[in-house]
Amino acid sequence: MPHLCVRWICAALAGFAVLLQTGCSNGILVGDAKSQPESLTLAPDGTLIVGSASSPFIYRIRPGSKRAEKFIDASSEGVGTHFLGMLADAATNTLWACEIIDKPGTAPVNTRSVLRSFDLTTGSAKLRWQLPDESNLCNDFSVAPDKSLYISDTLNGRIYRLPADSTTGELFVEDPALSGIDGITFLNGTLYVDNLFANKLYRIPIDNAGKAGQPVNILLGRPINKPDGMRASNGKLLLAESGSGQISVVSVNGDKADVTTIKRGLWAPTGVEPAGAIVWIAERGTGRVLSVPMPK
Repeated sequence: MPHLCVRWICAALAGFAVLLQTGCSNGILVGDAKSQPESLTLAPDGTLIVGSASSPFIYRIRPGSKRAEKFIDASSEGVGTHFLGMLADAATNTLWACEIIDKPGTAPVNTRSVLRSFDLTTGSAKLRWQLPDESNLCNDFSVAPDKSLYISDTLNGRIYRLPADSTTGELFVEDPALSGIDGITFLNGTLYVDNLFANKLYRIPIDNAGKAGQPVNILLGRPINKPDGMRASNGKLLLAESGSGQISVVSVNGDKADVTTIKRGLWAPTGVEPAGAIVWIAERGTGRVLSVPMPK
């Protein structure tokens, strides 16, 4: 793909005290151009935390800084270790992370996933739960209104639930429609997921007993292309479309939704994170994170 145009102009956001950094239009390099930042999240103090899909490191960018520093080093986990989903849970001072360990020399490559949690301030290790079966792919997660953590498994078409204060996840739902599940988030108490393989968005019904119903396909106003990271903000869904290189806002109304593009021309954007007046983006193809104004 052609190299993205570069501008070195930063804009300060008045009155946004928590975020002392706003990023530049060319972004902030995470380690190096090959770091493949796949997901990102924001700590309460404005620190941006970014995982690497090509290395065993989690990085952080402190408020006011334009430099990423290594925050967590998982190189002792072995060759093939890297990270996908990142999520800061301010209520418990926890960083949730999907740690992936690819076993080289296997055909196809055997992928194992471990749900990890770390102290959001110090990076000290907390919980460790290995997903079931010989091959799986922990991709992303979301904290439910009841404080449970819901985890997407892309390869097996599953969602796991980790109840609050538990150390072991449980199967919440498995469905053929979820083969390729990636982004997952709660919007106004309702669970939504996207499918990277099928280019679809689903609502997952949950009954009064906490059991999942069959995924409901959301009819979209326009096609989406390889939907990846997804977050809820201002009553809408923020969506990274890695296939078309754009960031979109999804306005859901029942089983239908309008899709509006707010940023184009990106190289494999895979993560989004709302942060007040801006939206942070992980641009995996260039190894950078960048920000755009939050749509009104």
